[in-house]
Amino acid sequence: MRNSTSRLNALLFTGLIIVFGLIGSVQADDAGKGKRGDDASRVKRGFEIAPVPLNLHGKDRNLVGLGSYIVNGQGGCNDCHTWPSYKAGGDPFKGEPKEVNADGYMAGGRFFFAAPYPVALNGCVISRNLTPEDGKPAGLTLEEFLYVMRTGEDPDDRTGEDPDGMRTGGDLDDDDDDLHPPPRLLQVMPWPVYQDMTDRDLRAVYEYLSAIPSIPGEPQCP
Repeated sequence: MRNSTSRLNALLFTGLIIVFGLIGSVQADDAGKGKRGDDASRVKRGFEIAPVPLNLHGKDRNLVGLGSYIVNGQGGCNDCHTWPSYKAGGDPFKGEPKEVNADGYMAGGRFFFAAPYPVALNGCVISRNLTPEDGKPAGLTLEEFLYVMRTGEDPDDRTGEDPDGMRTGGDLDDDDDDLHPPPRLLQVMPWPVYQDMTDRDLRAVYEYLSAIPSIPGEPQCP
């Protein structure tokens, strides 16, 4: 009798373990499905709100759609990097039906203020052209793009020269800070917010920007 009771208890205990294991598995699976479903809805919405035709050749379609959702539905990137941001008659701030300026989409050109170096590299703070150059957004590789978004360092200042011909950023010499000042930080651009985004989300932004039409040229100070 005692053996039968022990055997029954063991079976009940084993059954409980199996039941709880199945419950945990179902919950984890549901959570995974929920995340995938959320991503799918954002990807779908991203394609719906993209204001320009997209070149998906060689691109990760899901990342492009997600990137569009972040850029156009969350990040407000158009407000600064497209100038003017809206077409004539399409400015929602004037009570007009929204219509993004597709002809200048992400080509930069919004002037903020004049400023000398090191606040500004070329005499003013103006939004940059983010459209693809040789297939790369703003001419940046993915690694460079992630670095800029994480640190806020001006990519031109990191690899170029300041007005006095002194190397900066990439050639920083800790023993000679006067000759090699630290890289200039981007102004107005809310990189302190974007730097906390996940690698995947930032990669999605990069993938999306690589898929938009290229508009040659860099905005100049007025």
